[in-house]
Amino acid sequence: MYINCKTYFSYRYGTFPTEELVKTGAAIGAEALALTNINSTADAWDFYEFCIQNGIRPILGAEVRNGDTFCYLLLARNLDGFAAINRFLSEHLQAKEPFPRRPKLKAEHVWIVYGMEAVGKDALDSIGWGSLDAVGRGATGPRALQATDLHEHELIGVRPSEVNKLFGKNTATGKFVVRNAVTFQAPRVDDRSRDRNQKNESYRLHRLLRAIDKNTLLTKQRPEDMGAADEYFLTNEQIGSVFGRYPALLTRTQEVIDACDLYMDYSTDKTLQCFTQSRDEDRALLRAEALEGFRYRYGDRADALERLEKELGIIDQMGFNAFFLITWDVVRYAQRRGFYYVGRGSGANSIVAYCLRITDVDPIELDLYFERFLNPHRSSPPDFDIDFSWRDRDEVMAYVFKRHGGERVALLGMFSTFQRSATIRELGKVCGLPKAEIDALVDNVKSPMKEDRYQRGIQYYSERMLNFPNHGSVHPGGMLISEKPITTYTVVELPPKGLPTAQIDLFLAEKINLFKLDLLSQRGLGHIKDCIELVRAGKGVTIDIHDVAAFKVDPRVASGIRRAETVGCFYIESPGMRQLLQKLRCSDYLTLVAASSIIRPGVAQSGMMRQYIHRFHNPSGFTYLHPALEELLAETFGVMVYQEDVIKVAHFFAGLDLGEADVLRRAMSGKYRGNERFQRIRERFFEGCAQKGYDPSLVAEVWRQMESFAGFSFSKAHSASFAVESYQSLFLKTYYPMEFMVAVINNFGGFYRTEVYFHELKRTGAVVQPPCVNTGEYLTSICGAQVVCGFVHVQGLEEKMVRSLLAERSLRGAFLDVGDLVDRVAITPEQMNLLIRVGALRFTGKRKKELLWEATFLYKKKQRQPAGVALFREAPVRWQLPELAEHPLDDAYDEMELLGFPLGDVWALADAPLESFVAAADLDRRLGETVSMIGYLVTTKPARTAKGESMMFGTFFDKCGDWVDTVHFPASLAQYPFQGNGFYIFSGRVSEEFGVYSVEVASMRKAGLKGRNRI
Repeated sequence: MYINCKTYFSYRYGTFPTEELVKTGAAIGAEALALTNINSTADAWDFYEFCIQNGIRPILGAEVRNGDTFCYLLLARNLDGFAAINRFLSEHLQAKEPFPRRPKLKAEHVWIVYGMEAVGKDALDSIGWGSLDAVGRGATGPRALQATDLHEHELIGVRPSEVNKLFGKNTATGKFVVRNAVTFQAPRVDDRSRDRNQKNESYRLHRLLRAIDKNTLLTKQRPEDMGAADEYFLTNEQIGSVFGRYPALLTRTQEVIDACDLYMDYSTDKTLQCFTQSRDEDRALLRAEALEGFRYRYGDRADALERLEKELGIIDQMGFNAFFLITWDVVRYAQRRGFYYVGRGSGANSIVAYCLRITDVDPIELDLYFERFLNPHRSSPPDFDIDFSWRDRDEVMAYVFKRHGGERVALLGMFSTFQRSATIRELGKVCGLPKAEIDALVDNVKSPMKEDRYQRGIQYYSERMLNFPNHGSVHPGGMLISEKPITTYTVVELPPKGLPTAQIDLFLAEKINLFKLDLLSQRGLGHIKDCIELVRAGKGVTIDIHDVAAFKVDPRVASGIRRAETVGCFYIESPGMRQLLQKLRCSDYLTLVAASSIIRPGVAQSGMMRQYIHRFHNPSGFTYLHPALEELLAETFGVMVYQEDVIKVAHFFAGLDLGEADVLRRAMSGKYRGNERFQRIRERFFEGCAQKGYDPSLVAEVWRQMESFAGFSFSKAHSASFAVESYQSLFLKTYYPMEFMVAVINNFGGFYRTEVYFHELKRTGAVVQPPCVNTGEYLTSICGAQVVCGFVHVQGLEEKMVRSLLAERSLRGAFLDVGDLVDRVAITPEQMNLLIRVGALRFTGKRKKELLWEATFLYKKKQRQPAGVALFREAPVRWQLPELAEHPLDDAYDEMELLGFPLGDVWALADAPLESFVAAADLDRRLGETVSMIGYLVTTKPARTAKGESMMFGTFFDKCGDWVDTVHFPASLAQYPFQGNGFYIFSGRVSEEFGVYSVEVASMRKAGLKGRNRI
């Protein structure tokens, strides 16, 4: 009888989590449930699995609405019906067209259930069916719809509250069914005797969600904005009681349910099965391409060839030839287009992937075992993540759509969820709380509040809404390439990005064996690509950026890593990473691979990062927890650094099979939604250890170290892939530092703000100049050691005007003076003022104030002139201006206002005696002493102590341009907080850890800037 059930995937409407809906249905004795979310099938396959687990017949469908107007239910009679529903929803959602009043869907596949409101007021009998609109037949207005007009698969759903409307109607026609709409949980027992509209908590939650969706106050909600207060499960007995006078409805409803029969085989691979015309052709093509790549990578190396043959056999046996070829085809397209990419993920464990140039990580060099990537225990295909430049990725995606056809390709969906702070703000708004009160709740949700029912309600319902899906979104780079149309499994929408996107997320896609290919974007590759082009254009040098083997043994590159000269380099430029490289005295590839993993929060926060550094420097100064762990983890000094370490320990130490060990690894890295599967594997781990006779305290410590990886660990192959890109960046920064930093600036990406990269650029010896209308470009440009800041950095400057200016300059040559610029380019006075103030007209040799006077005169003169184009340019007007006062810091202040930072020496602005402060280079000689320093703030990182107190790490430039790291413990931070960017004077004790020095700040104050009149 439950043919109209919703979960919280009816966004901002339903209140049931998917599993809870099914378990609640099972608890009241439901034998079948139909999932009918509003215009969505997002959680259909989770629902299907939960129903099977609970002995319930799953029925899949959708509730179709135009806005808030209910149209009809669609119930799939079989898998073809579910595909038809998905196709129907997709077509209308993508076209953003209203759903028709009467859908055209095949009777053998789909039931269509209209609401009683579609029937009209006239009595229904065997002759007339009231006043249904004949939409779809070309009619422009209502007319009587005869009984014969309703097809066999079209029904009328009657809700329990509508049973009185059946009086006098012929219910024996077989067109009526019971529709017990389920949107939220039933009232608690102690609520049933009260006013359900007010006391049913779940109904109130539904009202709050609807108010948030409508962006309206609760007090201004309209009945049509919400569901009815009785949209919860009634028991079979209650339904039988309500419809007791109309047994034909109960019988017909059961017939409809019995006619629905869906079966989904989750175990079959639903990804594209053949890249060519057949599996045999796929096998032959993959082998041929792998062998060709093998000769490039290894020559005739026998051990590598043996492994290649073994991998090809497993790949073919498991049916993943096509998946490898799809990925190979994508990178081959990128190579043809000159796009730079990095293949990472566990795919780097495969020598086949290495030979196909999907990745540049040599699995033999790093002892990466293929079974982590693909083994007979693992049904899912390889995990390939391919990073492209942010400028190139969209074109690559478009190629995949074109290559494999629109119906079989879609971007992977994901879901934005309600989180604490945003939820409190939304609830506060719909309850009408003032902003100050909402802010106070957000700042400390547990703080004692005055006796206010709204505040208490917000606190309560924000907890209930936590992690509710809020709206659909797009996965950062996942693409589905299916053997059948994607609509076989889910609705496909067309979000603002403009590419078809599946409603299901990666968990559901993987659950039904429909696997993703990750095509991601990152700006680090843009740094590399642009730097190579700048070097080729400026110096005539061609760089083979894929010659990573040479970079790994380059002594100058190694020195740069050891000194942490890594600002701008992918993944290794943050203050924490720079400190780690120095602590490890890192100068080789394998240590950099390890550093890329131990910097992750799971390892760092568990204390194992410090243990690793200590053991790295003292390999004989520690004891392994157990001889078995020494054998397994000798490479990482007994510390579990990689996901592979978790697998090794689970398999060899605890006795789990490889399949279970991989499930444990995936659960710990957040690959599964629920905790039930994780808990089962946890129990197996402890049982296996007990069977081997390990001491319980030993097992608990091993588990603690494994669990610290949850959500953060990297596979060794992933870390190695990151390290390869790091080496590419390091090589460019070492040998072409100016071009590299310009490329970083022009890609607007990295850990730091743009000012920091300009600072680093100046440290290379580059002479940085303001934008210039005659020599500058939209982006920052370089010629030798001369760098001209790009117009893009000038706040308030319009791109359209700049593009027009550059086009005019390219067409007719450099500008002669202000008048020439005014005559040739359509520039408003406001835009001209920005150009003058930022120094873009300094080629005239005139001072800024003089140029501003001249521009003002020219614009006034232009307004007085008649329209038309002058045949001859008049000589520029010359006049004598009075002496206009100027100060040396005027340019710096203009740049700070227009660029956000000065291009010259920032320390010229510090209002403090610089010579009286200690420099960063002197800290090693002042260990344990209290020093006073002045620093220019680069960045901060918040943290918490073991007691949960707030503390902070700071990073500064000192007066010599060197980096200074500071630690601000809770007491110091509370008394001397940070106050935004700028200069700070601080004092504290110099501390050291593994050769890296920092200052534990005891006191701090913000230093001022010199005024323009204080020179």
